[in-house]
Amino acid sequence: SNVACIRSLYSAGVIGRGASSSPSPSKICVIGSGPAGFYTAQHLLKARQDIVVDIYERLPVPFGLVRFGVAPDHPEVKNVINTFTQTANHPRCHFYGNVNVGKDVSVSELQQAYHGVVLSYGAEANRSMGVQGEDLAGVYSAKDFVGWYNGLPSCRELTPDLSCDTAVILGQGNVALDVARVLLAPLSILKKTDITQPAVEALVHSQVRRVLIIGRRGPTQIACTIKELREMVNLPGTRPEMKAADFAEVSEALKDVPRPRKRLTELLLKTALEVPGEKEQERRNKATRTWGFRFYRSPIEVFADAEGKKISGIRLAVNKLEGSGEGAQAVLTGEVEEVSCGLVISSIGYKSLPIDPSVPFDPCKAIVPNTLGRVQQAKGLYCSGWLKTGPTGVIATTMNNSFDTARSVVEDLNSGTLDVSTEKPGSQSICALLEQRRVKPVSFSDWEKINTEETRRGEAVGKPREKLLSVEEMLRVARA
Repeated sequence: SNVACIRSLYSAGVIGRGASSSPSPSKICVIGSGPAGFYTAQHLLKARQDIVVDIYERLPVPFGLVRFGVAPDHPEVKNVINTFTQTANHPRCHFYGNVNVGKDVSVSELQQAYHGVVLSYGAEANRSMGVQGEDLAGVYSAKDFVGWYNGLPSCRELTPDLSCDTAVILGQGNVALDVARVLLAPLSILKKTDITQPAVEALVHSQVRRVLIIGRRGPTQIACTIKELREMVNLPGTRPEMKAADFAEVSEALKDVPRPRKRLTELLLKTALEVPGEKEQERRNKATRTWGFRFYRSPIEVFADAEGKKISGIRLAVNKLEGSGEGAQAVLTGEVEEVSCGLVISSIGYKSLPIDPSVPFDPCKAIVPNTLGRVQQAKGLYCSGWLKTGPTGVIATTMNNSFDTARSVVEDLNSGTLDVSTEKPGSQSICALLEQRRVKPVSFSDWEKINTEETRRGEAVGKPREKLLSVEEMLRVARA
């Protein structure tokens, strides 16, 4: 009954032509359609002509964090979607959206149907701060806040209260800076992006005028890239506010750091300490909003207002560093300070979750234990992306690590470690199971209907797209 299933059976040679006319294909399935999943699939399809790849995705829409994690004002980063679309349209590749692996179908059922299974489902949970008051209204994880303004269905109900003057972001990576930019950027910029309409409406009424971006270590350990810092420095309508004391001895330390880190730190120093030129001073004088990094600070408690319902501030421990460079450790000094704020966003990292009891999982590192992408003690099972490495790096990092996993799969096919002598049913048996369980997969051409509708809605309001925000609406459009 499912068009996607029939198409995949045809291209795999199961129906439509004599199945015996060519050697049976090596069937690999990939779980997760974010960058890791697509890059793994791309490399597998290129490496051998007999590989058929099926990609399973929990949501009806593909692309994972490229769709739901990249900042709306960074459309150029989303250009990789063109490459992923080519992969999805490859005759030996098939996409099955709206299939929740671990719930609709188990990993062991996929292992029975395929020669190899690659787990690429990323990191969807938040790392907890582990401090008192983090459950209060007004405290959000960056992952959920980003999901809210980027249209992730599970974050649709978020209604962040932006009626305060000061927001505190914990963490100083690129995601922290994305959130700071979205909170402070002129609406004229954001309205031309694919940010969701509810986020635009909330930002229209936002009272946030000051954003503090807090890190437990110092300026030479900051986790963002120079590109993101430069965008922050040049953000229209804003000016930086830093504490000169945070930069003591930083110039000294610069002599021994690698060049990218040196350039980043020099820009920080210039922004924080140098007297700006006339033009820049004029720009800063006109600014109505401020932002600043605060270093050597760790959260110890978020505290509430008199009614005990909403947050009114955050208590920070003051740290000093032991050691230097990347390996420097933040050590408590015993001093504390308080910052009044009405919004706290924790950007201290994403975390992978176990998908199925049958799959090995390291709860401390929150990864699937693996060697070059081969899951330990689980023949025929592989992993790529953040599930393999932890949540580090940019899309290019994920690309390289996914190619490495794909190479491990190909090596195992070539060496016979992966036994492909027996034919496997692949999507044929999985589609039959899903039908029994009343799960209707979304094909890539179904996704293209969603894509067309989102683009149409976007054009009507001068945006690249207006995302559908619920799974129900996505499915309605896909099946229209």
